[in-house]
Amino acid sequence: MASKAKAQRGGFFLGMIIGLLVGVMIALGVALYVTKVPIPFVDKVPQRSQQQEAAEAERNKRWDPNAPLGGKPPARPADSAPAAEPAPVPVIPAPAPTPAPPAAASTPKAAASRPSAAASATPSASSKAEADALQFFVQVGAYARSEDAEQQRAKLAMAGLVGRITEREQAGRLVYRVRLGPFDSHDEATAVKQQAATAGYPDAALVRVPKNP
Repeated sequence: MASKAKAQRGGFFLGMIIGLLVGVMIALGVALYVTKVPIPFVDKVPQRSQQQEAAEAERNKRWDPNAPLGGKPPARPADSAPAAEPAPVPVIPAPAPTPAPPAAASTPKAAASRPSAAASATPSASSKAEADALQFFVQVGAYARSEDAEQQRAKLAMAGLVGRITEREQAGRLVYRVRLGPFDSHDEATAVKQQAATAGYPDAALVRVPKNP
């Protein structure tokens, strides 16, 4: 029985030692694996050199946040290449001035302009003769009753305008027209028409009538 108990104790201690050795070996294997495998999210980030860090710091110093608002170009880094110089533009000589034509050439034009001036004077003379053959009235209104026409003439008199009533048959009925005038010139009639409009008769019309022979 004593030998059997000693054998069990020796087997227990031997198993414990073997278990410790196996655990140490497993721990060493895990440590080696961890040191050799890259760390996630860390080794994937590229490492920058000191020169790159210095250039980035210099750009941050020259950065102006208000440059885009004022229309200023952003600051360029010191190590950028200089801009290429523009190519020279060739100089093209100006063309020689064209000599003016001689004065004799303008003589036919002056002669040709004389008949046109005479022709333009002819219509003006005819228009003047036509205006002399007309007389002008300013018609304020036309009424079917003479009483209404008399009342309208009285209102014009209160406004300082002298009116007259003329009769005319229109569409088989007698019409009473209230007019101002007559006037010999178109300008005078236009001025009186403006006075009538100012007095409250904006619908007053300018009428042209041939003069009696």
